[in-house]
Amino acid sequence: MVEDSEEKPMSGLDLEQYCALIGRRRWHILISLFMGWLLVCGAGWILPSAYKSGTLILVEQPSMPKDYVVPNISDDIQNRLQSITQQILSRTRLLRIIGELNLYARERNRFTSDEVVERMRKDISIELVRDERSRELTAFNVYYSSRDPHIAQRVTSELTSLFINENLEVRQQQSEETTRFLESQLEEARKTLADQEQKVREFKDQHPGELPAQLGTNLQILSGLQSQLQKEEDALNTAKQQTAYLQSLLGQYEAGRGSGDDPKSQRLLALSKLKAQLADLRSLYTDRHPDVRRVKEQVAEIEAAGDSETTHPVNSSAKTGAHAGTISGENADLRRSSPLVQLEGQLRANQVEIRNRNLAIATMQAKINEYQSRLSQEPVVEQQFAELSRGYDQSKEIYDDLLKKKNQSAMATSLELRQQGEHFRVIDPPSLPVKPEFPNHLKLCALGLGVGLALAGAVAGGAEIMDDRLHSGKALKGLLPVAVLAEVPVVVTLEEEEAERKNMKMAWASTGLVFATISVGFALSYLRG
Repeated sequence: MVEDSEEKPMSGLDLEQYCALIGRRRWHILISLFMGWLLVCGAGWILPSAYKSGTLILVEQPSMPKDYVVPNISDDIQNRLQSITQQILSRTRLLRIIGELNLYARERNRFTSDEVVERMRKDISIELVRDERSRELTAFNVYYSSRDPHIAQRVTSELTSLFINENLEVRQQQSEETTRFLESQLEEARKTLADQEQKVREFKDQHPGELPAQLGTNLQILSGLQSQLQKEEDALNTAKQQTAYLQSLLGQYEAGRGSGDDPKSQRLLALSKLKAQLADLRSLYTDRHPDVRRVKEQVAEIEAAGDSETTHPVNSSAKTGAHAGTISGENADLRRSSPLVQLEGQLRANQVEIRNRNLAIATMQAKINEYQSRLSQEPVVEQQFAELSRGYDQSKEIYDDLLKKKNQSAMATSLELRQQGEHFRVIDPPSLPVKPEFPNHLKLCALGLGVGLALAGAVAGGAEIMDDRLHSGKALKGLLPVAVLAEVPVVVTLEEEEAERKNMKMAWASTGLVFATISVGFALSYLRG
């Protein structure tokens, strides 16, 4: 009795099925594996070899510290290196190297010069070396690939020389251009400063004594003039008082003389009045004051005149006789030395002094008016002068700053011309490659093995999918709608067994040969690389 059974989905392939699949598709797998490996690995032996030469160039810092000489060019070494690289990899430079070293002889016959230059650019590579902590650029590698190792070394050496020389030229050129630019700016600033100085000079000439810096001096001079004016006015008042006093004294003397008084009594009267005046002046001034000294001299003269009359008395009765001419002459001498004459002389001197004092007062008053006018104009002049000074100070500041920068730039340019600034130095000279950099036969063999395995899997899987035959009882049971009650075993003849054994031996021998060939290929690739 046959029972219905539900259709069960096929389970995934197990190890037995994989082994059966490999056994059925062994030739597909072996042939695909070997052909894929042979194609990739053989391509590596057919492709031309490329030798890569390299050199390490150190970015050496300036020998002079930056605190002493400040560089006048950009400190960004990466940007400068990119600029130098573009200049070196330019069409003109590369064509010159190609012509001098006779590079790409075959390519030049078949391709244009631009294509040859582009080919050389691809063969050149630059690798930057940075500090692990600061991430600053400290060195860089220059590589060049060629089919000839000696050519690769020569081109790398030429590129190294170009980098070193170009860096020196670029730094020197930039430094000199910076210095020339600062010199031109300094010259313009010097002209501007000279114009500002001329304007300030003309303004000072137009306003003598009215500048803000002279305010203190003007105030001091004005104060001195006012003090002198006060003194002159005091002296003028004193002189006027002295004149009035002398005029009154002279009037009294003339009145006393007209009444027939004795000259001695008149002299004593004048002397007493002068002494009284001297006492008044001493109460106000010291003995060194001009008025005190003058009155003292007058007192001394009157006293001296009295002493002379006492020493040489005149006998009027004897003189009125025979010696009338002699008496008249002596009277004339007494007239000249009498207090009356002295008073008249002092009066005339006082009048002259008054005129001089008035003239001095007028002069001082004119000067005081002049300085007061200067002080009244000082705010306006100060504002105008401040505007001029502001422009002058700005021009002076710009000029001083440019002068300082120009001197620093000149020192930096001198440092660059002596090649003591930042420069490139070769650490590792261009190497002579012994082994080719391309192709890497060991990697190609490994890649070929992977390609062969992938191709074998694809071919075997495709063949299995395209085959619609059933190769096992499990597959058949999975297709039947009912359960299988009995199975008939496979009947194999002796001839079939013998053929199967031969087929397996051939498969194992082929497998060994394929893997031996692949192993030899790996060994040769390792030795070649």
